Amino acid sequence: MTTTETSDLPTSAPARSPRAPGRAGPGLPAPVPGIASALVWGSGQLLNRQAGKAAFFFAFYAGAVVWEIASGNYYAGMDFTPRSNGGFFVKGLWGLFTLGTQPREMTLTGLTEGDNSIVLMANGLIAFLTLALLAVVWVWSVRDAARYRAALNAGGRTEASPAYFKRIWDGAFAYIVLSPGLVLIVFMSVLPVLFGILVAFTDYNRDNLPPKNLVHWVGFENFATIFAVPSWAATFGGILVWTLVWALLATVTTYAAGLLQAVLLASRRVRFPRVWRSVFLLPWAVPGIVSALVFRSMFNGQFGPVSQWLVDLGLTDERIYWFTDPSHPNLARAVALLVNLWLGFPFFMALVGGVLANIPESYYEAARIDGAGPVQQFRHITLPIVQRTVMPLLVLSFVHNFNNFGVIYFLTEGGPDNVDYRFAGSTDLLVTWLFKLTLDNRLYNIGAVMSLVIFVIVGTISVLNLNRTKAIREL
Repeated sequence: MTTTETSDLPTSAPARSPRAPGRAGPGLPAPVPGIASALVWGSGQLLNRQAGKAAFFFAFYAGAVVWEIASGNYYAGMDFTPRSNGGFFVKGLWGLFTLGTQPREMTLTGLTEGDNSIVLMANGLIAFLTLALLAVVWVWSVRDAARYRAALNAGGRTEASPAYFKRIWDGAFAYIVLSPGLVLIVFMSVLPVLFGILVAFTDYNRDNLPPKNLVHWVGFENFATIFAVPSWAATFGGILVWTLVWALLATVTTYAAGLLQAVLLASRRVRFPRVWRSVFLLPWAVPGIVSALVFRSMFNGQFGPVSQWLVDLGLTDERIYWFTDPSHPNLARAVALLVNLWLGFPFFMALVGGVLANIPESYYEAARIDGAGPVQQFRHITLPIVQRTVMPLLVLSFVHNFNNFGVIYFLTEGGPDNVDYRFAGSTDLLVTWLFKLTLDNRLYNIGAVMSLVIFVIVGTISVLNLNRTKAIREL
């Protein structure tokens, strides 16, 4: 047999059998299974001869369809409306976009049937987030069907469904275990945040409360009220400045006091350091609300012992009204900073004490050999090491003090009153003002705007400072 005769033999057919691309449908274009799965979940896997994967993806699709049909009223005839006939998803999205169309009226027998805009918004968000999670599975189904077909057409080996799921389990075990927590975060954390954001774009306030009234979308009207109306803008500007000053001073003072206490307790000249450390940790062990209420009683202008002691010692001619004197608001602010110092310095004392215990003694020995004194040792050894370690926590402490609701509200209740402010006092922070706007005055839309402003300010400051922190950059 000649070489020419040998080359004419069909040698290509046996070579394809080990890879067996024909077993999954030879010649099928790669996009076809992807399009099929996009229309009916799992159908692309079925075209690829992967029944187990097809059943897996189809179960999500069937579950969503059955849920929608079972929760709706799709057998009521031809007059279909999302409000009357829609199920969980259809009516949920309809309610999210419209916030209801039928108001309720008060009659002798009570409120008539109608729409509750806030309930519709909440249900719509739940439906939207559920669809978002299902969309992840849908995209997974489409991409898997198309990629697997493309791999087969390129000569890849077939893969049975059990082998695929085993490979996914082994390769993505961490993500599979974390996924239930992710679902909980979506509905327990993301959902309330989105709800608050949406309320900021509505007219939901004390003059327009469900279920009697319908809430409407108003766009950026609430933002214009805060930043354009003079009275609101003056209140927001004044409270914002005080909040920033408060957060900065509260963080710096507690850190400085804690650092000083930790350095003193680390000195060999201090006897019984454990006893001193335990005593100084007591303010941190007592609940902050209890301490704030005790200090509030002590500094009470009418009955508090502090004002009486000052009068008895002859330092003042009359009792000082620390929290209620509108002509001296800085008195209340100073007391608030003092109380926060009392509550906050033990944390930094314990934190810095742990850092100091891990600094090698050889650093200080080398410094003493070079002639460095205690101040130079503190400046060039202790302080840089401590700052490098605690800087991320300083940023978090700033964020905590920015939103330190407990100290201000339970100590001063935002007082003293300020005639130039709307629904706020001279010591109110943005977060306490937000509390008064929502719970005390039921201005939910304005409160939602304030929560967005707080989030943007705190988030921006945190990101900028953490990115500049060396300890974070080295992670």
